[in-house]
Amino acid sequence: METPIEFSMTIDGKAVHAPRRFDVLDPATESVVASAPDAGAEQLDEAVASARRAAPAWAALPLESRRQLVVRISEVLLSNQEMLAELLMREQGKPIAAARQEVQAAAHWCVEMAGFDLPMEETIESAEERVRVLRVPLGVVGSIVPWNFPVVLAVWKAAPALLTGNTLVLKPSPFTPLTTLKLGELLRDVLPPGVLNVVSGGDALGPLMSAHPGIDKLSFTGSTQTGRAVMASAAVNLKRLTLELGGNDAAIVLPDADVDAIAPAIFWGAFYNNAQFCLAIKRLYVHEDVYDRMAQALAELARTTRVGPGDAEGVLLGPVQNRRQFERLKNLLEDTRSQGCRFLTGGEVPEGKGYFFPVTLVDNPPDTTRVVREEPFGPILPLLKFRDVEEAIARANDSEYGLGGSVWGGDAEAAAKVALRLQAGTVWVNQIHTLKAGKPMAGHKQSGIGVENGVDGVLEYTVTKTVSSKRAH
Repeated sequence: METPIEFSMTIDGKAVHAPRRFDVLDPATESVVASAPDAGAEQLDEAVASARRAAPAWAALPLESRRQLVVRISEVLLSNQEMLAELLMREQGKPIAAARQEVQAAAHWCVEMAGFDLPMEETIESAEERVRVLRVPLGVVGSIVPWNFPVVLAVWKAAPALLTGNTLVLKPSPFTPLTTLKLGELLRDVLPPGVLNVVSGGDALGPLMSAHPGIDKLSFTGSTQTGRAVMASAAVNLKRLTLELGGNDAAIVLPDADVDAIAPAIFWGAFYNNAQFCLAIKRLYVHEDVYDRMAQALAELARTTRVGPGDAEGVLLGPVQNRRQFERLKNLLEDTRSQGCRFLTGGEVPEGKGYFFPVTLVDNPPDTTRVVREEPFGPILPLLKFRDVEEAIARANDSEYGLGGSVWGGDAEAAAKVALRLQAGTVWVNQIHTLKAGKPMAGHKQSGIGVENGVDGVLEYTVTKTVSSKRAH
């Protein structure tokens, strides 16, 4: 693929460069894909000022007009699908089929959200007064997007912000800025100037956004540790926050589960995108009656899943996205080995170029080990044996995180009762990751603040305004 040597930011509907640039690497080869602008405080101020200027006119547009423009974003994504997917594969590392799926999912999300029936106004009548309860936009929204799903997560933030009349400053991860920068370029002629601004930069740019007094709301997806820092710095002007943070999601396999039927769903629930997503299964609790069969089934799937460059034939998992995460996973692997744990598969990182990591299954490690307590955010999964369901629930809930979970069993009603007792915002029963634009997703405990998706998630980009008018007598 011929990739432009330089990418530009989008500020006030125009291409903007920065005095400095940084290289973006292909994690499969460690070679440079392209360079991106390294924005500083000056460019961020320009983007925020542009968004502020555009906010009144954008908020004044009828909701139906904003709906149509969000649908246009979907059309732009689909008409440029192949180019965006190729670029996404190069900078993120995921297989080309998965990259196409991500672009398609982002397009679908725009259409679905644009069709929501939003309760933007309610009227309360009485003999004394007429009360209008309105949902009005917050103003300028800052969105910080991670490197695991840069396109779809950008849309998760942009679509609800734009629908509700806010303008946006969007910052992709420095590891994966290119596809988002290109999308910003493609939308310059679709959205009015200043409505969508896309800035890129290194690790210093995020804190500048979270502390910026001109940003009224911040939507951040990333680690819990970084989320705490975002929350602290956002206090400067009491920004509204949506924080979608880390997870250490538990899956519970009950003794009556059909192992052969559910093993593929559990495997991909754990390892899709190389387990680089917050809702991946990261702890698998399996009843002792079916533990050996489940371990064998997952090990066979691991052995037959090809890991390699995203454009290679038959590859289902690409590399880990960046060296920082790759080194962290290697450290976790060595720590697990030093604890005397047994690997059912994987455990040895191959030599050579690229951040390739084997699909690694750990056989019943102690609950106190790091591989159980921490979120790996990579293809390492501990299988944990339990004897009774009460024990499994207690162990699953013994975590600072509460993002997602799943329960698997032959008796769906019994499994659903277990699901209700898991301390997590989203729990699946006999399925996994059936994410839809209309289904709200909230993090419990230290997995986040606020809601994404669904009508509840869209309304997080608004504030209540009540107008009470005295009736004439």
